[in-house]
Amino acid sequence: MHASPVLDVARACVARGSEGRSRASGAGHSGGASCAGAAVSRGDDGEGVVGHPSVEVSTSGWCLVARVSGEMDYVSGPAFGAEFMELMARAERLIVLELSGVSFCDSAGLNVLLQAWRQADSRGAVVVLANVSGPVRRVLQMTGVDQVLRVYDTAGDAEGDFGY
Repeated sequence: MHASPVLDVARACVARGSEGRSRASGAGHSGGASCAGAAVSRGDDGEGVVGHPSVEVSTSGWCLVARVSGEMDYVSGPAFGAEFMELMARAERLIVLELSGVSFCDSAGLNVLLQAWRQADSRGAVVVLANVSGPVRRVLQMTGVDQVLRVYDTAGDAEGDFGY
């Protein structure tokens, strides 16, 4: 497994002092929006706190499993998108995006997931989701994305369904 460059971008943003700023007007995010890879989590006190988005990758035969963590939103979307496109180029047949570490996903995050699905499909590969947290699963269901991207309880279930 290796840590993603997404985490390095988030750390660089923290080093530049982007954490702890007050919320942007009504958006629910800190002023760190200029840091493409930094996700912002919402604290109980209303202040934004920079999270640490990451993607850790492992392989199992023809299957590539990417353990995604952080928030998938308009701030982190471009960095996750770039990381997922790199995964699509590396994958042979099956890419499992394991999302148990994703605490929040907005429309930008959904768009990144759908772009990854389209890219994989154009290469003859399949992207599926696994271990999706409750809040993210509800977003997938409400938007119908779970009808496009297959959702499995575990990465092992996905691998088994495809015979890997």
